[in-house]
Amino acid sequence: MAKDAYEASRSPEEFVSVRSRPPVIILLSTVLFCAETAAACWVSAEYSRSEDEVWMALTIVFMLVPSIVVQLTLSFIHRDLGGDRQLVLLLHLLQLGPIIRCVEALMIYCQMGREEEPYVSISRKKHLRSWGVFEEEEREVGHTLRKMATHRNAFKRTAVIQAFLGSTPQLTLQLYVTVMQRYVPTTRAVLMAMSLASITYGALVLNILAIQIKYDDYKVQFSVPAFICIILWRSLEIATRVTVLVLFCAALKAWVAIVVVVNLVALFLLPWVNFWRSGNSILENVEKNFSRIGTMIALGTVTLLYSAINMFCWSAVQLNLAERDLIDQSQNWGRLCLHYTFRLLENAALVILWYFLQGGWL
Repeated sequence: MAKDAYEASRSPEEFVSVRSRPPVIILLSTVLFCAETAAACWVSAEYSRSEDEVWMALTIVFMLVPSIVVQLTLSFIHRDLGGDRQLVLLLHLLQLGPIIRCVEALMIYCQMGREEEPYVSISRKKHLRSWGVFEEEEREVGHTLRKMATHRNAFKRTAVIQAFLGSTPQLTLQLYVTVMQRYVPTTRAVLMAMSLASITYGALVLNILAIQIKYDDYKVQFSVPAFICIILWRSLEIATRVTVLVLFCAALKAWVAIVVVVNLVALFLLPWVNFWRSGNSILENVEKNFSRIGTMIALGTVTLLYSAINMFCWSAVQLNLAERDLIDQSQNWGRLCLHYTFRLLENAALVILWYFLQGGWL
């Protein structure tokens, strides 16, 4: 997976400049999305037959919510809302957006290089030649290459959305059901495996995107050991958080909802509080086809994703609603230390409560 995710470490223009590299990241994201959705439908059917209505409903919610957000994200990035693409929008309504986008990307890739076309822009990146010595590189980007870059860029975002709005809560739920029932049927094992693969891939892409945003003017390349370190770091961080929540929920089911809601609400409101304190106005041109209400919905969705990511791991980037790009590119080490300190204390408190109250004192 580290090798497949390697291309996510490169900017869109760098992607399109390499004709021989296939769109692996698009295929992998689509396969994970379809596989996890199919497994969730399968598990939901099993819960329906066994009359476990609560587990069935939660499984469907954790399948549909990220799917809807993925459809909206793909339409937003490709600007379909203001165009004449009724068939594509219909497929998005049917939750088939990633499939049709993957087909479009493959068709574009197969057509690349057949006809010579004039470039529409020039990409400039600084490349590290030796220690402290940078050389600026220029690359010409044409219409077809730019379209391919847009597809790759969109699927990187959807991989993160699928991982933290769907796969992480889905894995937590299915692991909790397994602990309660004390057995793992094949259908649930497949769903948990798909969720784990989606989480690992999404967390890897999240780190790569964060580094790209911070070093936007530079050509950043990653080695295989760097990918392995990122995967181990993110996997252990998310696995610890999921395990703590499952243990706490197993002993104090009525209280876990309070912990989750408090975390999500606090993390959701934090960017808005900082925005209101800055005294800036709502950005009305996040998307030219959006009204003020549409802009608020888009910003709310981004904030929800931000809170879901920080619920399970460090987001690596800070959401700043006052910025045009919505991202604070400066690294705030104080906020990083505060996040991990608070998360350590919270996890320790939840484990201690689980240990002393698992007998049903509450």
